Amino acid sequence: MQQVEHVGEKPTEPAPVADDAEHAAQIAPPVGAANLPATVPPPAVRQGRRSWFWMAVVPAIALGGAGAGLYWWKHSQPPVPAGISWGNGRLEADEIDISTKFAGRIAELRADIGDMVVGGQVVARMDTSDLQESLKKAQAQLTQAQRAINEAKANLEQQQTLRTLAAQELDRTQGLLKNGWATKELFDQRKQAVDAADAGLRAATERVAQAEHAYDASMHDVGLYTVNIRDNDLTAPREGRIQYRLANIGEVLPAGGKVFTMLDVSYVYMDIYLPTPEAGKIQIGSDARILLDAYPDRPIPAKVSFVASQAQFTPKTVETRSERDKLMFRIRVRIDPDRARDHKLAVRSGLPGLAYVRADPAVAWPNNLQGAP
Repeated sequence: MQQVEHVGEKPTEPAPVADDAEHAAQIAPPVGAANLPATVPPPAVRQGRRSWFWMAVVPAIALGGAGAGLYWWKHSQPPVPAGISWGNGRLEADEIDISTKFAGRIAELRADIGDMVVGGQVVARMDTSDLQESLKKAQAQLTQAQRAINEAKANLEQQQTLRTLAAQELDRTQGLLKNGWATKELFDQRKQAVDAADAGLRAATERVAQAEHAYDASMHDVGLYTVNIRDNDLTAPREGRIQYRLANIGEVLPAGGKVFTMLDVSYVYMDIYLPTPEAGKIQIGSDARILLDAYPDRPIPAKVSFVASQAQFTPKTVETRSERDKLMFRIRVRIDPDRARDHKLAVRSGLPGLAYVRADPAVAWPNNLQGAP
């Protein structure tokens, strides 16, 4: 009866076990109780075993799946014949900052993010009220300089007339002096008058030159303020797409303050990194193909425009085919400017893909890399 009452009681929480033998000894039924119900193993022990099982199996499955995916990716790529090298990269377009030349306040914005602009198009205007006033002042000084020139020229004509009169009087006096009808003193006075007229003529000529120089200076001031006002109209240097708008109307920017950043759609390229044995065979102008992940069936014809003359560390963002390739040569593959402009609406900076470079011109491109003519 005592044994039956013992079995009916709620099992107490088992103490932690050190090994399986000790655990078996704790859960084994007592002698003489073979016909009694078996003791149920504690749930905590069974749950711990299941946790260890999944902690061991799940990582193994994940590693196996990753390895299988990598194997499939490598063997799913079409084979590349010898003489053609390839590398990973991202499609890039030159970024151009549209900045202010002078400190000032933004008065008007004529473009926004995503807009296509052409070279010379005004995308923003700065406040030029102060420059407009300075221009008016310079124009007034230019008018005054012109009047000074007119006055100096009139004075020059007057001095020329006085010089002519003095010279004529000197000639008449000299003729009278020979006949004794004029005194030597009168002749000296006439000669001094001629010398004075010559000096006045020279002074008048110099004043004309000074007035003309002042006029030129005023004209340059007008031109300078005109150029400064024109430079406060921020224009796109070439055709492209507005990528960022960095300021708003009313903001005061310092000299060189950025207002827009645009992408030059005529300069589209991809940088890849190749090891020495392959990079040494690449020449500038070599034929190339760019295959974007977004358009895997549309190879883009390109040319090699740059080959680094010095090896460098491979950036972490660039995947290489071998972990042993630590030092690589940077190769730039550029799309033809006319082709890039024809497809300007499809240019996206940062698209990942592959660039294939043909080192041997005798090697034919595979069918998947033929590209459009």
